[in-house]
Amino acid sequence: MSTRSTLAEFSSAPVQQRHSERSTLLSDYWALTKPEVNFLVLITTFVGFYQASVTEGRPLSYAGLFNTLLGTLLVASGTGTLNQYLEREHDAEMRRTARRPAAAGRVNPLSVLVFGVALATVGSVYLAIAVNLLASMLATLTLLTYLFVYTPLKRRTPLCTLVGAVPGAMPPLIGWAAASGSLTLQAWTFYALLFLWQFPHFMAIAWMYREDYDRAGYLVLPRERSIRARFVNCQTMLPLLALAPLSLLSGFTGASRTFYWMGALFLSLGFLYFGTHFVLNKSGSSARRLLAASIIYLPFLFVMIVCPKG
Repeated sequence: MSTRSTLAEFSSAPVQQRHSERSTLLSDYWALTKPEVNFLVLITTFVGFYQASVTEGRPLSYAGLFNTLLGTLLVASGTGTLNQYLEREHDAEMRRTARRPAAAGRVNPLSVLVFGVALATVGSVYLAIAVNLLASMLATLTLLTYLFVYTPLKRRTPLCTLVGAVPGAMPPLIGWAAASGSLTLQAWTFYALLFLWQFPHFMAIAWMYREDYDRAGYLVLPRERSIRARFVNCQTMLPLLALAPLSLLSGFTGASRTFYWMGALFLSLGFLYFGTHFVLNKSGSSARRLLAASIIYLPFLFVMIVCPKG
C-alpha cells in the first residue's frame, strides 16, 4: 500500500465518523417524536377529517387535509418528545425504554426540551392559522392533559389508563373540527371508539412489561396480585364488549352498510376472542396476540368506515 493511499484513508476516517454521528443524531431526534404512535394519530385524524367532509356533503379539501395532518403531526411529535424528556430517568430503569435517546443520554436533556417545545408550539400555531382555532385548541388540550395529567398519574394510580385514554382519543375530534369547525354526535362516536380501544391495547402492553413498570415505579397496574387480575379483566373485557355494538353503529357513517357491518362484526369478534383468551390465561403470549389484534382492529375498522358507498 502506498503512503498516499494510507494518508487518504486516515484523512477520510474523521469525515466518515462525522457522517455516522450525524446520522445517529438524526435518528435519535426522529425516535424522540415517537413515529410509531404518530402513524396511528395521522390515521385517526384523517378519518375524522374525511367523515366530517362526507357528512356535510362537500368535496374533500386536500389542502385543508394536508394542513391538518401536518399541524397535528407537529403537535403529536412535540408531545412524544416532551414525554420522553419528563420520563427520561424512569425510562432508563426499564428494559423496554432504556435505549430511548433521552433515557440513554444520547441527546442532551435541554436539547430534548427545546426540540419538544418548538415542535408543539409551531404545530399549535400552524393549526390555528392554517386550519382553525378549534382544531388548534383540541391539539393543545391533548398535549397538556397527556403531559401534565396522565404522565404524572402513571406513578400514582392505576386509573391513569382511564385518564390517558381521554387525550389519546382526541385525534378524530381534531380532524373533524378541522374539516367542519364544530363537533357533532357523530364525531364523538369516533372519539368513543378510540377511547374504548385503548384499554385492551394498553392492558396487553402493561401485562407484557409489568415487571419493567414495577421496577421503574410506574403504577399502571395494582400492586396486589388478586386486585391486579380483576383490574386487568375489567379493563380488557368491559371496553371490548362495548366496542362491538359501537363499531356496528358506525356503519351508518360511510361505506355500504352490509359490507361494513360484516367486516366490523368479524373484527369485533376477533378482538373479543383474543381479549377473552388473554383474560383467561394471563400469559405473555396471549398478551402479545391481544396487542397484535388491537393493532389490526383499529386501522382496518377505520379503512372500512371511509370506504366509498357501494
